Amino acid sequence: MSQAEDPALSSSSPLTSPVDESDTQLSPPLEAQEPQSLPGLDGTPVRWFDADRSEPYTQITPFQEQNDTSVEFFYKPITLTALGVGMAVLAYVAMTQDVLKEGEEKKRVGVYAAIASFLLFSMIQFRDGPFVRPHPAFWRVVLGINLLYELAMVFLLFQDLDSARSMMEYLDPNLGKPLPEKSYAENCDLTFENLWNAIDIFCLAHALGWFGKALILRDYWFCWILSVAFEFAEYSLQHQLPNFAECWWDHWILDVLVCNWLGTYLGMKTCQYFEVKHYTWRGFRQTRGIRSKTKRVISQFSPHDWTTFKWEGTASFGHYFTVVLLLAVFLAAELNPFYLKALLWMEPDHPFVIARLVGVFLCALPAVRELYQYVNDPRKTVRMGQHVWLLLATIGTELLVITKWSQGQFPEPLPTRVRWAWAIGAFLLVLYPTVRFGLPAARRYLRHHQRNAKEKSA
Repeated sequence: MSQAEDPALSSSSPLTSPVDESDTQLSPPLEAQEPQSLPGLDGTPVRWFDADRSEPYTQITPFQEQNDTSVEFFYKPITLTALGVGMAVLAYVAMTQDVLKEGEEKKRVGVYAAIASFLLFSMIQFRDGPFVRPHPAFWRVVLGINLLYELAMVFLLFQDLDSARSMMEYLDPNLGKPLPEKSYAENCDLTFENLWNAIDIFCLAHALGWFGKALILRDYWFCWILSVAFEFAEYSLQHQLPNFAECWWDHWILDVLVCNWLGTYLGMKTCQYFEVKHYTWRGFRQTRGIRSKTKRVISQFSPHDWTTFKWEGTASFGHYFTVVLLLAVFLAAELNPFYLKALLWMEPDHPFVIARLVGVFLCALPAVRELYQYVNDPRKTVRMGQHVWLLLATIGTELLVITKWSQGQFPEPLPTRVRWAWAIGAFLLVLYPTVRFGLPAARRYLRHHQRNAKEKSA
C-alpha cells in the first residue's frame, strides 16, 4: 500500500507519539523550542514494504545456484539424508572393534574420517562455483580438497624441514630417504640415438600437462609464453635443482616444440570444439533408447556451455596486471612441486606429487574462469570468486614454505648472469605499462590541469 492510498499515513496528518500531560506542562513555549527533525519521511513513518528497493546499494546479487534442469533428480536436496548416512558410517566404523587394529591404525583412520566429514560438509554447504558439470557438488568437493591442502601447507609452514620429512614418513614409510641427484645434461650430442633415449614417460606427462593448461587458459599466446618462460626458469635454477640441467635440444626440441606444442595444440582444438559445439540438453527421461541414454550419461561429464577467453592484456592497466599476475602464478605453480619434492625427498612419480598436480589442475579450472569473469565483468562480479582466492593463497603459501625450508639447502649463490637476466625481465615488465598506460595518463592529467588553469584565469 502506498502513502496516497492510506490517509492515515499522509503528510498532512503525521503520526506523532502520545505525550504525557506532565511533559507538556514542563515543556518551554513553542517559540523557544528549536525545530527538531521528525522520524520517517516528513514525519510519516516508512514501513518496510514501502521502502524503495531500486537503489543500487540494495541490489546485492548472491552467488546463484545454477542447476542443470535436464537431470532433475541430481539436484534434489539430500542434506538430511547425507547427514544420516554419514553419521551411520561413522558410528559403524568407530563402534565396531573388529574393524580397526589398536594403536597407529586407529589414528590413521581417525584422520581419514575427519577429512571425509569435512569434505561431506563442503559438498553440501559450500557455495556453488561457475561450473555445473558433472555436478556442482563435485566442484564443492574440489574446493574442500583445496582448503584442506592449504591448511596442511599453513601447518607445515610452522615446522622445520626435518620435522616435515618425519611427518612424510608417517604418511608413507618409504619416504624420509635422501634422493640421488640426477642430471639430464650428460651427453648432449644431437643424434637420433640420444633423442630416442630421452623419450620416456615424462614426455607423455609433459604433453598431458600442457593439454590441461590449454583447457585452463584457453589462449595460444599464454601457453607459448609459459612454455618458453618455464625453460628459461630451468636455465636459471639448475644450480639449485640438478634435474633442471638438460641438453639444449631437450629444452627446445623435445620439450617446447614437441611435447608442449602437441599438448597445447590438442588442448586448443578441444577448446575450439567446445566453442562451436551445438549444446542441446534433453532430460534423461525424455531420451529414448539405451544408446541415447548412454550418450546422455556420458555427456553429463562434458561442459554444460563454453566461454571463450579474450584476456586483452593490453587494453588497460588492470587487464595487463591481471595477465602478468596470472602467468606469474602459473609459473610458480609449475616450479613449486619440483622444489617440494626435492626438499621432502620424493620421487617425481610418487603418488603425492601426482595428486598435487591433478589437484591443482582441478582447482585451476574454476579458478581461472572466476578470475576471467571478475576482470571482464566487474559490475556483476563485485568480489573475487572463492576458487581463485583460495588457489592464490595456496600457491603463495607453497612459496613461503619453500623459501623457509630452502635456507641452507642450496648454498650455491645465484649466478650473476641469471640476476641480470631476471632484472632486465622485471624492468621490461615495468617499462611497458609505464609507456603504454602511465605516460598517456600523465599527459591527459597535465592537459586537464592546464585547461582548468586557463578557465580560472579567464
